[in-house]
Amino acid sequence: MKRNYQTDTSYIINDQDLIRQIAFHEAGHATAIHLYNKQKQLPPVFFQITIKAQDRLKDAPSNACLADDHFAAVVEGGRLIQSLPVALIESTDYFSAAEQDAYQSAFEADMINLLIGPLAEAKHVALRDDEQFNAQLVNLNALHYYGGTSDLEKVYAYLDTFIAARSRHEEKLVELFNKAFQFISSSAHWKAIERLAAYILNNKENIISCEEVIAVLDENSTALDRR
Repeated sequence: MKRNYQTDTSYIINDQDLIRQIAFHEAGHATAIHLYNKQKQLPPVFFQITIKAQDRLKDAPSNACLADDHFAAVVEGGRLIQSLPVALIESTDYFSAAEQDAYQSAFEADMINLLIGPLAEAKHVALRDDEQFNAQLVNLNALHYYGGTSDLEKVYAYLDTFIAARSRHEEKLVELFNKAFQFISSSAHWKAIERLAAYILNNKENIISCEEVIAVLDENSTALDRR
């Protein structure tokens, strides 16, 4: 899960603002991988956050002011489904009803976790700039402005595999987007994202392990369990 750096923004982004946006983007992905999957009683999956700091990115947006302390962060792993033949999920010849339900839950979780990354970045920007944040203002197309182009490309690739009929893709995508929006609208989930973003920003290592991330996210697990 990688935030794309070729954004469609037409304004200058301050170095520190961009760094914080990246941190919230990847914190959103990682938080969803752990907490959303756990919420849906899906099996744990390995992931880690890799950080490239103190280096000028070759693929950074040309309209951004990048300094030597600029960094990139990416969540590696974290996907329950890696690859399956096209529309296999819908085939009763291969899977029982229970197996189809399990694969469907895994597919949907992966797609929702991808959407939560740019949504988390968008919410951070809205709060930072004292702007409104809702599903009407920040819709699917708006995610391109928050490093979400590559995330959306992966979601569409999932849909091509998950649902054979392309006519159903848009309806499913709206459903998944609403679930992703609901996730980050939870105050407990948002606080978890904020904690992890702060941890990413303060981290001095190149890799934040899965165990470290889970420890940060589970700090207030009691509050989440009560929701």
